[in-house]
Amino acid sequence: MKKNLFSDKRSSKGFYTALGISAVMVGSACFFAYRQGEDLTENMLMENSVHDSVADKKVTGVPRTSVTETTVPSLTASVNTSAERETVTEKAAAQQQSPEDERVAEIPEDEPVAYSEESDVSVNAENREGAEEVFADNSGENAEAEELKAGAVQLDMPSAPLADMSEILSPFSGGELVRSETTGSWQTHNGTDISAEAGAEVYAVSGGEVKRVEQSPLWGVTVTIDHFNGFISKYCGLSDALSIQEGDRLVSGELIGTVGNTADIESALAPHLHLEITHNGVYTDPLALIRQ
Repeated sequence: MKKNLFSDKRSSKGFYTALGISAVMVGSACFFAYRQGEDLTENMLMENSVHDSVADKKVTGVPRTSVTETTVPSLTASVNTSAERETVTEKAAAQQQSPEDERVAEIPEDEPVAYSEESDVSVNAENREGAEEVFADNSGENAEAEELKAGAVQLDMPSAPLADMSEILSPFSGGELVRSETTGSWQTHNGTDISAEAGAEVYAVSGGEVKRVEQSPLWGVTVTIDHFNGFISKYCGLSDALSIQEGDRLVSGELIGTVGNTADIESALAPHLHLEITHNGVYTDPLALIRQ
């Protein structure tokens, strides 16, 4: 009975010993694997740091390539290539010359051409004569245009504006100051006041176009005629019974209207026609022009 107890204790002790040895071996294996993992991690970190340092490090001592050494030869080559292409194109064009060009090229240089100095002189003379004629015509047209622009020196076919021109109430002052019987002020009298009964017919002093018909607050019913030669005539103090309208073309002596009493600025005078004539914008003596 004692012997069996002793054998059981010994077997139990061996079991525990084997179990302890196994635990030690397992722990050693785990520790070894852990150390291997740490070493591997450290090696990887060291390699990454080395790569980063190499990437951040500036590279020096690299030889520089001259721009002229690399680009100039290419440009020269392209120019040479273009020149060669142009030469080839010219040769091809020369080879493809048309038959007509060949015939022209075959004409000898010393072959006489139908040309003479006499024919050239005659052609030049004709050209000069034609140019002189054109210049003469243009000169005449320019002279006429300038004359029309400057205006004639007198009215074309002047005619009296009234049948009775015997009584002049106020003559043309010629730029001098005269006293107005209506206003009492001293002023220039730029026209001529011709006495006439109310209703007396008024005629155009020369041919022209009616440019304006208006009711002036000072001069009453007024008609303006442009005679197209620098002269413009104005008829003031007319009645409302007019025979013309703006845009009408009139001949010299054609009826315009009748004398009225509508010019308030000369209301102190007896019924009359106030006639003004300008030449290129300058007031002139109406009677001097009409009596020419």
